[in-house]
Amino acid sequence: MKVLMVLTSHNQLGNTGRTTGFWLEELAAPYYLFKDAGAEVVLASPRGGLPPLDPKSNESAFQTETTRRFEADPVATAQLAATVRLDAVSQADFDTVFYPGGHGPLWDLAEDHTSIKLIESFLAASKPIALVCHAPGVLRHARTPTGAPLVGGKNVTGFTNTVEAAVELTDVVPFLVENELKANGGIFSRGEDWASYVVADGLLITGQNPASSTAAAALLLQQLSKEAKS
Repeated sequence: MKVLMVLTSHNQLGNTGRTTGFWLEELAAPYYLFKDAGAEVVLASPRGGLPPLDPKSNESAFQTETTRRFEADPVATAQLAATVRLDAVSQADFDTVFYPGGHGPLWDLAEDHTSIKLIESFLAASKPIALVCHAPGVLRHARTPTGAPLVGGKNVTGFTNTVEAAVELTDVVPFLVENELKANGGIFSRGEDWASYVVADGLLITGQNPASSTAAAALLLQQLSKEAKS
């Protein structure tokens, strides 16, 4: 089993002067779930090399057992420091793709032609995909083979408007994930703020927030297991 994980290369939080990037737990928790299941994991980003870490995700309040495990793991940190350029990977080489969030993807991956085509190609090849927190926002321009919005009529979730307001970034982000999914015809549902909540609709798995990372990855592994047995 080979898993692609796609991280942001964007590090500026709008015009605030603050930095952003990917959210550490949303990388670390799925990474070890995949690795511990025997999968080969490849990390990629639009620019390649070391992607920017959202510094807030490494504050003590947001650290977890898996984030500490990742940071103490020389193999994992070396892999993170040398992510593959996104335009150098092919859907044909992987069984699935997982998109961690953080605010960064809203600026680069949401508009990245290579990322959009990659997502479309995984689904066209009947391979499941998963995206958590802000990462479902990268589906905004993805389309089905008929040209319809990929999330149209699909049950989805993602970072909610209420939580974006709670972190006081509603007027900073280029778009609100919840609004964008709804605008593209997604059937948006949500759990409690900050609690794990995951939605699966066919090959598409979406998670609401960092706490949903493990559950989303576990559901993705279940789908892959079912496909392997069928």
